[in-house]
Amino acid sequence: MRHNKKRGMKLGTDASHTKAMKKSLLQALLANDRIKTLDVRAKAIRPEVDRVITWAKKGDLASRRLALAKVGDKELVREVFEKAAQGMWADRNGGYTRIMKLGPRKGDAAEVVIIELVTEPCTPKNAGVTKVEEAAE
Repeated sequence: MRHNKKRGMKLGTDASHTKAMKKSLLQALLANDRIKTLDVRAKAIRPEVDRVITWAKKGDLASRRLALAKVGDKELVREVFEKAAQGMWADRNGGYTRIMKLGPRKGDAAEVVIIELVTEPCTPKNAGVTKVEEAAE
């Protein structure tokens, strides 16, 4: 039995406002590929963005319905699923977002960041090659 139903960060508001704020930030990020927001808000929406992109990579009807329930915008979901079908994140297993810190905000010193979708291809590290083997070659 879940009494207060707390999941994740509260972000200083009640549960319904937190849910609406996350949905709005998620829509803005998927529509614009980059948004400027506060650090805690960016860290709160990061797993949701990764989940939606993972559903888009899967690409079936059930995943589309889950993404539509999470994002709430039919055209935006279609756009994300098309990007995934074209192979935008095909070589990447998670880590679809990047957070870059901009510094404190002037009024209240809250940490401001830019969160963006990663679009460059993933370069895998040398699997199983050690420095000793590299020096021997």
